Amino acid sequence: MSATSTCEIDADLVQKIKDFRFAKYESGNAAFVLQIDRKTLKIVEDEVYDDISLEDLIEELPENTPRFVILSYELKHSDGRVNFPLVFIYWSPSTAKAEVNMLYASAKTYLQETVSVMRGFDIRDPETLTDEFLSKQL
Repeated sequence: MSATSTCEIDADLVQKIKDFRFAKYESGNAAFVLQIDRKTLKIVEDEVYDDISLEDLIEELPENTPRFVILSYELKHSDGRVNFPLVFIYWSPSTAKAEVNMLYASAKTYLQETVSVMRGFDIRDPETLTDEFLSKQL
């Protein structure tokens, strides 16, 4: 079943996200941050980060506005293996306005399905998004 959305995403941006998804990373986390342009109701690129720690990523995210983050997370296993699972993070700070939160929430499932990243987390508190949290979840 396909989700509907109050927002649209351009095919060019979907392709950029696919290219990001299949990029080969040697080490570190990479993040593709998206926002909603409230005038056009389009999901647009905000920033792309290579080799960024979770702490630095949180510093870069706005304190009062939601964002969508597609994160290529460097997961180190106890046996020494390293892989880079893709996770979808709905950044929804508790200080965001209710109407903006509702707009982002209405687009979340649609965006996740469009970019085919089903493993997702809703993060409201910056202290939640840690290596320990992601390692435990993944």
